[in-house]
Amino acid sequence: MRNKTKLILVAAAVAVLLIAGVILGAALKHAPSTEGATPTEAPIVPHMIDGVKATLQDTLMAGCETHACTSLLQSLGYDINEFQFADNYLDCHYVMENEETGEKTGPDMNSGFAGTAYAGWGIYAPAMAKCMNHYLSDVKSAQKAYVIENKTLSELCDEYVVNDIPVMIWATTDMVEPIEWDAWTVDYVDENAKYKKGDTFKWMLHEHCLVLCGYDRDYYYFSDSVVGDISHFGRDISEKRYEQLGWQAIVVK
Repeated sequence: MRNKTKLILVAAAVAVLLIAGVILGAALKHAPSTEGATPTEAPIVPHMIDGVKATLQDTLMAGCETHACTSLLQSLGYDINEFQFADNYLDCHYVMENEETGEKTGPDMNSGFAGTAYAGWGIYAPAMAKCMNHYLSDVKSAQKAYVIENKTLSELCDEYVVNDIPVMIWATTDMVEPIEWDAWTVDYVDENAKYKKGDTFKWMLHEHCLVLCGYDRDYYYFSDSVVGDISHFGRDISEKRYEQLGWQAIVVK
């Protein structure tokens, strides 16, 4: 009788294990797969660089790049203002119009400023870095201006801003849509040129230069000469406008 009872208990235990195995197998079969799942992104920790001030662009009407440049340099301790830089270091080349044909000629903006900071079109990162390096050389600084290309604003923040290095970037005024507005035949190039003489350079209306100096989950923060203060714009629209202006940036280090 005792042996019979033991057999019954063993059989019951086996049955329980079999049922548990079936239930576990079914649960695993229907469990969501983690294969190929995207890892959870790390949360964005806000960061703001102190001391990156903006000056109002009310005299140098085409001087957003000069204002951004001097804002960045001043934040690093250099004693230079926008007028000193515009008058002494900006490499300017006029855009000329033929009165008979209406054809315009001017520089590749990667090589020099089209017009002047007082009245003109603008300058792109390679030429602006060259101008900044002339100043840095004159004051015998060990630092240099470097052009950064093809990095997103997020990548610039991760590499530079989080380490308290402000970044000049090209985007648009108030992050509005850029518009192809003017054009001329290139008659001036240097070692930074991305066009050849005789090519057509197309200028984008609303092109603007700012200093990226902070970020949080929703916004990027910029020293902005249009308002003479710190502006903030949504991350997505800022990335888009920055991309439309060619992913151009400058750091001094």
